[in-house]
Amino acid sequence: MAGDASNRSYDRLKLGGENRVLMVAPPEKGEDIRPFVQITDLLRNQSLSAPEIFASDPELGLMLIEDLGDDLFARLAGDPVVERELYDAAVDVLATFGGMSELTDVAPYDTATYQREARLVTEWYIPAVTGAKVAEEDEAQFLDLIAEACANATENTLVLRDYHAENLLWLPERGGNARVGLLDYQDALLGDRVYDLVSLLEDARRDVSNGIQNAEKKRFLESGGFEERPFQQVYSALGAQRNLKIVGIFTRLAVRDGKAHYPDLIPRVWGYLMGDLGHPSLTVLKDWVDRHVPPPTPANLAAIRDKVHAG
Repeated sequence: MAGDASNRSYDRLKLGGENRVLMVAPPEKGEDIRPFVQITDLLRNQSLSAPEIFASDPELGLMLIEDLGDDLFARLAGDPVVERELYDAAVDVLATFGGMSELTDVAPYDTATYQREARLVTEWYIPAVTGAKVAEEDEAQFLDLIAEACANATENTLVLRDYHAENLLWLPERGGNARVGLLDYQDALLGDRVYDLVSLLEDARRDVSNGIQNAEKKRFLESGGFEERPFQQVYSALGAQRNLKIVGIFTRLAVRDGKAHYPDLIPRVWGYLMGDLGHPSLTVLKDWVDRHVPPPTPANLAAIRDKVHAG
């Protein structure tokens, strides 16, 4: 089966007329299946469609799980009629996460984490494009701006962090929120649900129309009791943080891991980033980005790819 950006791999097994999925997560490559097991239990206790775990061995990095099929949102959402139904269902699931706040054994999505993730753009993208490291004082200012921008993201609920169309499966035979199959959530933290909404609507791998984005923001607001003005600030701030992180991650995947197709995705992410930085509260952060982060022009993307070949 198709893998992801991690060192995990997946095989579909046929056992007695039924399918199962074998997840291989090598511990020697830094993988650990225990967080997946933990979050799976939390999600299934909320009657959500995380795959059932039939067997697991953390030491070997092996897990036999339920096969939720191949109907990824990313494959089905090309039909505009179906797309709206899918995204409505995905947003409704986020309301369920809002009730999952008493989770003392899940780590917080705190300021240090926001900063560490955002630094990926200064550690990987900027040096790959410019050939120079960011000055310490400039990076310190950047991290302060990230902390300031994300300070209003104060919710304390489950955040899956990679909640997008390639990690969601459509299960229409099930009812309610169980129609949305969930994957790739082992890195979940306790934070603000708006982050998962950003993940869904500012999808690095597919274009989500403005109509869908606006409709789903409205649906989220109506279901969660958020006020529009504070919501817009948090959405833009977490969007900027996430998209800066993704630009850095995609560069690292290319340069360090030899996955040369990831630079092709950076222009879409950059477009989201510029939109997020347009919020009035992020003017100073936008100025920093304008001065220090070169846009992903064809020449700059070529510079990243040259380092892939060199590696």
